[in-house]
Amino acid sequence: MASGIHKGEARIRRAESHEYPALVELWRRSVQATHDFLHPADLELIYRQMPALYLPGVREVWLIETTGGQGWRMGGFMGCNGSQVEMLFVEPELFGQGLGSALLRHARARFGTLTLDVNEQNARALAFYRRQGFAITGRSPLDTGGRPYPLLHLAWRE
Repeated sequence: MASGIHKGEARIRRAESHEYPALVELWRRSVQATHDFLHPADLELIYRQMPALYLPGVREVWLIETTGGQGWRMGGFMGCNGSQVEMLFVEPELFGQGLGSALLRHARARFGTLTLDVNEQNARALAFYRRQGFAITGRSPLDTGGRPYPLLHLAWRE
C-alpha cells in the first residue's frame, strides 16, 4: 500500500517479555527476507541469542500491531536504548506499508534525534533509513558481534 497505514489500522505499544518468542520468529522472517549476505551459521547463532541476549539488552521494545480480518496481529517491532535504535524489523509481507516509518516516528517523538546502525550490505534498509531522513556518520568494519558484516552508523537529520 503506497499510502502507508491509516489511522486505526495500527497501534504501537510496549512489548511484554512473554511476547519475545513471537518477536524472535518475526525477526527471523524479516532477516531471511532482507539479510541474504548473512552466513547461515551466523543467522542461526544470532537467532539463538535473540531471546536471551539481544531483546533483553534493550531498554524498550516497541511492538506495532495491525488490524486485519482476524483482529490485531504483530506487524513489527523496534528496540531502543534511549535515542539509539538498536533493532527495527517488520513482517516481510507488510514491507512498504508504513510500519517501520511509524515506529521511527514513535521513537522520534520519545527521544528527538535518533541514531542507529545498519548493515552496509543491506541496501534496502539503508535506502529506507535515508528516506526517513538519516545520514551516514561513520562506518565500522565488523558488526557488534565481531563478525565481518560492516556497519554504517546513521543519525537522523531534520
